[in-house]
Amino acid sequence: MAQRWYVVKVQSGRENTVQAALERKLKVGGMTGAVPRVLVPVETVTEVKAGRKRTRKKKLYPGYVLVEVVQDERGKIPNEVWVLVRDTPGVGDFVGPYGNPDPLPQAEVDKLLLQAERSADKAPQVQMAFKKGDSVKIKEGPLESFDGVVDETIPAKGIVRVIVTIFGRATPVELEYWQVEPV
Repeated sequence: MAQRWYVVKVQSGRENTVQAALERKLKVGGMTGAVPRVLVPVETVTEVKAGRKRTRKKKLYPGYVLVEVVQDERGKIPNEVWVLVRDTPGVGDFVGPYGNPDPLPQAEVDKLLLQAERSADKAPQVQMAFKKGDSVKIKEGPLESFDGVVDETIPAKGIVRVIVTIFGRATPVELEYWQVEPV
């Protein structure tokens, strides 16, 4: 029998709670073979708030949980799995027509799983609100209060290269992303 991934609507902000509740109900009901995995796709991002750098997990699809289900002989979700998932607190419904939800295409599942795996393996990406050509103001460091234009962003290192005019000459300066703010 085929295993397919389905999307389940859940209350936004309760994705991890629903995931834990589903896993617990499946274990207690002895149905872990029918639903091998429950997944909340996340990526790791680094942000600076109030001058402090912090790393957090950001949900890729807020309000949704992915569920891998072993289909029955008709190629549908078994009824006992359907009832168990739908009766979990915080769960809305499967995505798709009522009674016959659509499984995710395999190419999309592969992309999601690869993205989640890559996010877990690599260093956290810095979330920057800048792109090339944006006007910024330097808010910290020796060039404080100078204006410039973003020339390049390097998210892996958290660096922004800014072109600043000093004494009438354009000078590239590498700064950490939290040292600049949009104008």
